[in-house]
Amino acid sequence: MRSSLRGAGAVAAATALVVVVAGSWFGYQQLAGPSCSGRIQLSVAAVPEIAPAVKAAADQWVKDGAAVGDTCVAVNVAAAEPVDVAAAVASKHGATLAGVGQASGTAVTPDIWVPDSSTWLVRLKSGGATALAATTGTSIARSPVVVAMPEPVAARIGWPDKKLTWRDLLAQVNSSKALRAGIVEPTQDAAGLSGLLSLSAAAGATGGAGSAQAQEATIGALRALATNRSSLRQDLLARFPRSSDPTTIANGLGAAALSEEDVIAYNSTKPPIPLAALYLEPAPMPLDYPFAVLPGIEPAKASAAKVLFDVLKTPSFRDRLAAQSLRGPDGNWGDGFQAPRGAPAPAVGGSSAPPTGQGAAELDPNAIQKATSTWSVATQSGRMLAVIDVSGSMKEKVAAANGATRLQVTVAAATQGLQLFDDSWSIGLWTFSTNLNGSQDYREVVPIKPLSSNRNSLRQGLASIKPSSGNTGLYDTVLAAYRKVQEDWEPGKVNSIVLFTDGKNDDDNGISQKDLLAQLKKLRDPEQPIQVIIIGIGTGVSQAELEPITAITGGRPFITADPTKIGEIFLQAIALRPPAPR
Repeated sequence: MRSSLRGAGAVAAATALVVVVAGSWFGYQQLAGPSCSGRIQLSVAAVPEIAPAVKAAADQWVKDGAAVGDTCVAVNVAAAEPVDVAAAVASKHGATLAGVGQASGTAVTPDIWVPDSSTWLVRLKSGGATALAATTGTSIARSPVVVAMPEPVAARIGWPDKKLTWRDLLAQVNSSKALRAGIVEPTQDAAGLSGLLSLSAAAGATGGAGSAQAQEATIGALRALATNRSSLRQDLLARFPRSSDPTTIANGLGAAALSEEDVIAYNSTKPPIPLAALYLEPAPMPLDYPFAVLPGIEPAKASAAKVLFDVLKTPSFRDRLAAQSLRGPDGNWGDGFQAPRGAPAPAVGGSSAPPTGQGAAELDPNAIQKATSTWSVATQSGRMLAVIDVSGSMKEKVAAANGATRLQVTVAAATQGLQLFDDSWSIGLWTFSTNLNGSQDYREVVPIKPLSSNRNSLRQGLASIKPSSGNTGLYDTVLAAYRKVQEDWEPGKVNSIVLFTDGKNDDDNGISQKDLLAQLKKLRDPEQPIQVIIIGIGTGVSQAELEPITAITGGRPFITADPTKIGEIFLQAIALRPPAPR
């Protein structure tokens, strides 16, 4: 069963990423001989369940005289959770991943990374790691993503004889006698993300894609999962019933998206209530274990990595995978693999995997980003002041939005996004231009209050927004909004300002950018952080103007030339959380 290196184990996770570890030098020296004109040390970080197989194959290769030409090769394989390596890679390449946070200050990125899923590579690229653009990673193993259920619960819905779908599961989750479904935090766990994508797709098709019914079903499913979510896989597994008593089964966890390997490992401990592995249709993204050579390594190491990859394609490696309850990359398994009851035959199972070598290329980065962003918004609490530009330029019509104005498109996106926030959020609403309220550039429409009492006021406030004929009093408004949010700063929540604008600061009577930055630096309190996020709409926005403002507060600007994308950008912006140390 996979180990968990998060939380209290962060130090261990960081240590696993340090390239030079005890034993590496010994292996290095073992290669020293008259036939070696040089030596290469390869560092490999592999997800814990596959690390023993990779290490055994690499050790055998070294023992047999691993070399590239007359240069000898030593390999250090360390077990590391994908979220920890992803944090280190993101930090190195300036990427932002929702829900991942910062890497440990001692973490070092490896030469080769074997995470459990190509979704990590896709998310890093989408998050800004442009150096990874050519890094796809070829699959070296596979484990289907299944829905794990206690066998008595699975039997009640037709397992193992009935072919079940994700819509069947959705009906169970959203029924009056709801199945207690849980999930490992999908922003930190690839199997959880795969399950979330499949369940969201099933919900999104309810009543027609994009309909109010579909959105209601999606939000209901997300919040049902969030009730029993965990950042640690071991914690989630511990919630499954440990007794055959009917009350215990009824009160225990009833379903969770996990890997086939997770279920096999759990059942190998002989629990009182074994887990059934349900292979729902349509098949979700499997874990595909890409072999990713990270950018920036020297050519000699890259050559050695190619040879190591060839070692991991052999039949003997498939048997090593079987010992770890993993399949080969095509879905077939090696000697000794014990498939769960109801598992598809290898030929069928292989058909649901991405083509070998094309895992990352086949995935939809927009779907992944939308799923992680929507999850973050729907399941995490916060306190936010939304500030909307109503200057004259917001009257400009958007051809791609059937002639709606920029302001109308923005208000529609904010109104739709409001449905995702639960009642634990506190949200307020301002508008701004120039001289909007006497000589003041901004106006409070709705004060910041909990949505439990404020939701209707916000809907009405958004519906009442009209454009003005003024200019863009950006700097004065940002400063006033920061002070307002700081007044009643709330602990335990992300306190933030999300400002929508389509232009640069244009206020002859306002403060300068230099004055704004100086005052924000004075006001900023590390013990009470306030994140400023600015969403720029259209081509008149200057990223160079916005970045210094958001950088001071730990936020960032999001700019889209196409106003119809504002809804997607809004989700991404709200999902941005202040990084927490790992």
